[in-house]
Amino acid sequence: MTPRQRLHFPLRIPFVEELGLELWAFDAGHAELRVDLREAHLNSWEVAHGGVLMTMLDVAMAMAARSLHRASPGGGPGVATLEMKTSFMRPAEGALAAHASVLDRTTTLAFTEGRVHDAQGRLCAHATGTFKFLRGLPTGGRQSKALQRVRTDSVAARATMAPRDDAEDEDEQNP
Repeated sequence: MTPRQRLHFPLRIPFVEELGLELWAFDAGHAELRVDLREAHLNSWEVAHGGVLMTMLDVAMAMAARSLHRASPGGGPGVATLEMKTSFMRPAEGALAAHASVLDRTTTLAFTEGRVHDAQGRLCAHATGTFKFLRGLPTGGRQSKALQRVRTDSVAARATMAPRDDAEDEDEQNP
């Protein structure tokens, strides 16, 4: 078996970069993130801050949802978190891995779950989340903010985002 290698995120997410989260899997409705905890990740108990675990889960579930459109031109639509429920099972320390998968989807929504395990394989946190597929993020009225995609020569030409279409607001219940 060939050992897996770290992947590049298909989007630029400054907060994720600052936390040092690494992408290790991103395909067919699944994603894996890893982090080696540093002092800046810790709470007053000197274990992972809940916000670090929630961010890992949120990003892992979002990446699992985005992976469904990975082959689309320009990487497909982005996703926005609509809701997320997190349960903490035990304090998290050391090297952590978040695994996420899509449970179901519609044309505009992805229903996901994620888990964070420590290096010993113990479950530290679990979450479920609902994500909406978006071509742009509405801000300031009807303006649309584009995703900050990682630009490569093949993607740069397709990276411009079209204005948001009102039809994308409708949640279709059939895939």
